Amino acid sequence: MSYLNIKAQEQQTYDAIVIGSGMSGGWAAKELAEKGLKTLILERGRDVKHNVDYPTTNTPPWEFEHLNQITHEVREANPVVSKCYAFREDAAHFFVKDNEHPYVQEKPFDWIRGYQVGGKSLLWARQTQRWSDFDFEGPARDGFAVDWPIRYKDIAPWYSYVEKFVGISGNKDGLAELPDGEFLKPMELTCVEDYFKKTIGKAYNDRHVIIGRCAHITEQKDIFAQQGRGTCQHRNLCQRGCPFGGYFSSNSSTIPWALKTGNATLRPDSVVHSIIYDEKAQRASGVRVIDAKTKETTEYYAKVIFVNASALNTNLVLLNSTSSRFPNGLGNDNGLLGKFVAFHIYRARISAQYEGFDNFTKYGNRPNGCYIPRFRNVRKQETDFLRGYAAGFSGFRRLDRSDSGVGEELKQNLLRPKPGAWAVGSHIMGETIPKETNYVKLDTTRKDEWGMPLLNVSVDYDDNDEKMIKDFMEQFTEMYTKAGFTNIETSDSKQAPGLDIHEMGGVRMGKDPKTSLLNKWHQLHACPNVFVTDGASMTSTSTQNPSLTYMAFAARAADYAVNQLKTKNI
Repeated sequence: MSYLNIKAQEQQTYDAIVIGSGMSGGWAAKELAEKGLKTLILERGRDVKHNVDYPTTNTPPWEFEHLNQITHEVREANPVVSKCYAFREDAAHFFVKDNEHPYVQEKPFDWIRGYQVGGKSLLWARQTQRWSDFDFEGPARDGFAVDWPIRYKDIAPWYSYVEKFVGISGNKDGLAELPDGEFLKPMELTCVEDYFKKTIGKAYNDRHVIIGRCAHITEQKDIFAQQGRGTCQHRNLCQRGCPFGGYFSSNSSTIPWALKTGNATLRPDSVVHSIIYDEKAQRASGVRVIDAKTKETTEYYAKVIFVNASALNTNLVLLNSTSSRFPNGLGNDNGLLGKFVAFHIYRARISAQYEGFDNFTKYGNRPNGCYIPRFRNVRKQETDFLRGYAAGFSGFRRLDRSDSGVGEELKQNLLRPKPGAWAVGSHIMGETIPKETNYVKLDTTRKDEWGMPLLNVSVDYDDNDEKMIKDFMEQFTEMYTKAGFTNIETSDSKQAPGLDIHEMGGVRMGKDPKTSLLNKWHQLHACPNVFVTDGASMTSTSTQNPSLTYMAFAARAADYAVNQLKTKNI
């Protein structure tokens, strides 16, 4: 029997295990496999193959049973996920339904998840901005959270490395607060967006309106052809899965690339229960997995483990990885695992009209908008709130349809809409301050269908967030007024945290093992053959969309891990 156990262990042993196949997990898998490591990719959801499992990608609107709307019955059964803008008939199959993996809301939190190969990389908004030293230095400057153990120079070459493979459309804007990257040709501004850009440029020295930097291929390169990806067709149906591979997803890019090396094994329907800690060797030895369908438990073994299950699930896995050495979760000597969770504020919006450019209209479906980088508290503290906010901006011309008339007159009015006024809109993307009172923990009594404790989530806004929202509304009202916009209206959705889908932290990086969980290479201080390179590792959130940084972190950490294995340091 022992002989059989040894043989089974040999068959289930790899050089590396990657938990999660989404944005960062895909990159970890690609890098590890490409560098020669036999790599097991574990995904708790079903397999989704590029261009095979996109059932609605070419479905015309009239073929959806409910015209791409979610029914009242579905909405009632899914009060959380139905709040997400992309949860419609064409993409609902890529979202976790509310009853499929319950969690406990100690405070209201809308946890949006995608359990399948590729994770939420099939659903993301594809906005990609680099961080600057202003972002990495923020905690050290104001004393909230802990100092990042890295700076922009550490990650800059990895931003470039990732951008060249992913394909990032953008313009070199020369802004210190938003470093330029390796860009493909940018998308165009509408005439109203260009007008606002010029107006703000003249009125302010520190405020800039730029075209969004996004993960869309706008010109073909050999590296994209090698991936089997084509250029963006501007269909703006991205949440369905792109048949052209025009935008980046793990499904169309990193996962197939990893599998093509012959070094990667993909195992979907694998719910990771915990990481196994070898008390004698004082290192992690493997991963305990529950089959999502059969509930059978299997153990896999590896020299190095990358945890990329998405921020909150990464916290869940580590908290559930208990042993005599780590009774409160793997690497949790300081008791900080699951704490200092942060997110982005998306509550505030402002809209208006512009009476002008009557001889222009917009054409096509640009899958992108404009971006206004953070301009508050960048170089110094200047407001009564900490950190700052970025904002989206878009300007488009409405089409007015008249429902007047009867018979032929009504038909013609509906079929021939007339161009209306130009509409503009902005939304905030604010940085929240990581706080110990914002945390996740394991429920002590309730478990899910795989026998794992439910995750308790206790995350909320604070006074700093409210001051930031107020300032956004005031500043953008002023900017809109300077531009001559009319019918200016501000709104606050009061949405719960989570709907931003930018939750971060809980396993933060830092210099001191007493105040952080990970070092500058994303290794657990207390268990250095375990790496965390998804949103859980973030020390602070900045104001940029985070996915590009996750990908760069994963590529950098994987390169380091391979070198450490070669020198037998882990």
